[in-house]
Amino acid sequence: MGFHRRPAQSGLDRSTRVTVLSAAAATAAAALAAAPAGAAPQDKPSDTRAKVDRLYEQAEQATESYNKADERADKLRAQVDRAKDSVARGQERINRMRGALGALAGAQYRSGGIDPSLALMLSSDPDGYLERASVLDRVSARQAGELADLQRAQRGLAQQRTEAGRKLAELEKSRTAVARHKRTVEHKLAKARRLLNSLPSEERAAYDRSSRSDGRADLPELGGAPASSRAAAAIAAARSAVGKPYVWGANGPSGFDCSGLMQWSYGQAGVGLPRTSQAQRYAGRQVSLSEAQPGDLVAYRDDASHIGMYMGNGQVVHAPYPGAPVRYDPVGMMPVSSVTRI
Repeated sequence: MGFHRRPAQSGLDRSTRVTVLSAAAATAAAALAAAPAGAAPQDKPSDTRAKVDRLYEQAEQATESYNKADERADKLRAQVDRAKDSVARGQERINRMRGALGALAGAQYRSGGIDPSLALMLSSDPDGYLERASVLDRVSARQAGELADLQRAQRGLAQQRTEAGRKLAELEKSRTAVARHKRTVEHKLAKARRLLNSLPSEERAAYDRSSRSDGRADLPELGGAPASSRAAAAIAAARSAVGKPYVWGANGPSGFDCSGLMQWSYGQAGVGLPRTSQAQRYAGRQVSLSEAQPGDLVAYRDDASHIGMYMGNGQVVHAPYPGAPVRYDPVGMMPVSSVTRI
């Protein structure tokens, strides 16, 4: 997700939740924008801009943590749902087994309610009695087997219930982590906006102009051949997103953070990428920067907290930071940590 400032070069809906979270971030930033200036009186405009860039970088790292926690919460929700379904099916099976055992026990009681030797002595048809006794023995053996099956099923159900409870506890922890990272992002973004508002009007206007250029006026030509047909499809998708807004936590189609743009673009090519930039850097074969071809993913900083797509001619398309739309920038805009071919 790239919170950094570079001159523009020329390039959700995940759910309603993303829209709400993004609106919350914007509201928090606006509310704190009117607060007293955050820059020290002795700070030069260049110092303030550097502080803003650092805040954007920190917010980007928190956004990646948010994406990771949110992705885990989604997976846990699915696991919890499956566990609940399994428990319900297990309970239905146990109820059926109990009913069958009850029927067998009733039949056995009705047929063998007196001592077997006395029943044989009193029987007017000894041969018939012996035949019925043989059937009862088989019924008893079947009953014992089904009772063992029932006990195993009950133990299995207890384990399923325990596992479902563990998953629910994990889900609650993940929800807490999502909320914590969300608050961190909102705080960093609000502080950055506060610092920007402390700049002289001409400095602030210059910063805004550089970050809000939509890059659509003159989209550069693709430089070189894509690495594959799926890379070509992903490139076309990424180019179509140029000019769309940066929205933290979003992965298209109307707004993106940096890893969200990569995930959505390759999704249009039928390739499923992980949600975070840290995971995306390992989603394919790593190559050197000198070998980069259009469609390769370029990860930045040692922690891979930002990512873009190489377009050739020394350019990447990426989602930079709030207020800056998807755009082209030089591949060397930040320290490159890896290049990945999908």
